[in-house]
Amino acid sequence: MPNTPDRPRRVRVQRDGPLLVEGPVEVVGENGEVTVSTRFMVAVCTCRRSRIFPWCDTSHRRRGPRPGEGDAS
Repeated sequence: MPNTPDRPRRVRVQRDGPLLVEGPVEVVGENGEVTVSTRFMVAVCTCRRSRIFPWCDTSHRRRGPRPGEGDAS
């Protein structure tokens, strides 16, 4: 379903996880490359560890935080 002023696109933010976006979506990368998904919901990688970036492949679950991330205790 396309987004409209009456039904805006929904984006779910998760701590330590991807952004969940109601699809279909187009993601424009830093280099201007456009990646398209027609799925009803997509997970957009925010940790940049995914092998299928910009889509999440759950790599954030398998690895600990990057140096400088997470709790300093």
